[in-house]
Amino acid sequence: MPPSTFANSAPDTPTSGEPITGTRTYSCRFCGERLRHTFVDLGTSPLCQRHVTPARFDDAEPVYPLHVYVCHRCFLTQLPSYVPREEIFDEEYGYFSSFSDSWLKHAEHYVAMMIRRFGYGRRSKVVEIASNDGYLLQYFVKAGIPVLGIEPTRNTAAAAVRKGIPTVTEFFGRDTARKLLASHGPADLILGNNVLAHVPDINDFVSGLKILLAPDGVVTFEFPQLLHLIEQNYWDTIYHEHFSYLSFTTVAEIFARHGLTLFDVEDLSTQGGSIRIFGRHAEDTSTPPGDRVAAMKKREQAAGHFDLDYYEQFGERVKESKREILQFLISLKRQGKRIAGYGAPGKGNTLLNYCGIRTDFLDYTVDRSPHKQGNYLPGSRIPILAPEVVWTTRPDYLFILPWNLKDEIVAQMAGIRAWGGKFIVPLPKVTVID
Repeated sequence: MPPSTFANSAPDTPTSGEPITGTRTYSCRFCGERLRHTFVDLGTSPLCQRHVTPARFDDAEPVYPLHVYVCHRCFLTQLPSYVPREEIFDEEYGYFSSFSDSWLKHAEHYVAMMIRRFGYGRRSKVVEIASNDGYLLQYFVKAGIPVLGIEPTRNTAAAAVRKGIPTVTEFFGRDTARKLLASHGPADLILGNNVLAHVPDINDFVSGLKILLAPDGVVTFEFPQLLHLIEQNYWDTIYHEHFSYLSFTTVAEIFARHGLTLFDVEDLSTQGGSIRIFGRHAEDTSTPPGDRVAAMKKREQAAGHFDLDYYEQFGERVKESKREILQFLISLKRQGKRIAGYGAPGKGNTLLNYCGIRTDFLDYTVDRSPHKQGNYLPGSRIPILAPEVVWTTRPDYLFILPWNLKDEIVAQMAGIRAWGGKFIVPLPKVTVID
């Protein structure tokens, strides 16, 4: 069933019998249909990158719902805008991309691939949306290619500027696109990694791409694929920064609505299973959609993309996952084992707060980013320390919160094996790595 027939694909009343809690009603951020069907409800949680400073330790934290819906018309899975984007992506934003070696290598490989495939050079213009601390654009700069970063969080944008990467500190949409078109000209390449899910007004965002893109330009975006989130049970990737949980089929329809055609798609291993999409103006017929586009849509349809039951069964799996994690940790603590965390990612805070894990289970967590060290995780108030602390406290287990980086972390912290230390990976199922 093609996306264009979504409008007649389901009735206006819930089919699962599951009540929608709360008194407010919400509309789909793409098609405007009233949201009636729950995907998963993770209760309430504080903002995942709003780390608690020592000075604010005794202050109350605001918490917001993590109730995710699926639209029965376009099947966009989404978290309503419970929190304004300006409160999430502010000057205290805690995520700096450059502190993951594997992510930097991924970015470097992407730049080399794009230069090789599309021939970008000194006369090209590359724009990255949500450019963070310049983790990716630095590789285009090294190749002598002009770049511009667009990043709303002032602290990460300042880090990029210190690297010599020109950066505009704004949110992206139609208005920003018009201003940049007038001041910098059209972009030959517009890219964004793990930003499309962070956009509350996805129509404004995608239509901005149409405005800024050169007539023969290319857009690429990477994002975790909803298919993998469901199949691999990666429910901890649900948090307030992520307004949408994206399938290729629905994203293709969103782009098409705004005059952009997706002509290619690649599978990626990042973030537990992501895809990279390639788009052009619909008027540019130089590259018709390839076989991988049709294959990806067929794959999602076969999995159940157009079946509400596919989405509504997910909540029970999440509850069982919570029980499994807690049962395992309780067993270890009753044996007198010492457990520390590794990492302070957004996904980790969803897992800790939904499961009710505090310092009664994890003594502390460690993170390589000095911007996080010395603070506390939101909600759980678990202290964030430097990785060197592990070598002096010698925990029996390291609980890996950024499971998508488990190979990198196990390699970095392999020394814990000297005293019999082991690693715990909580998802998709609790796994111990000796």
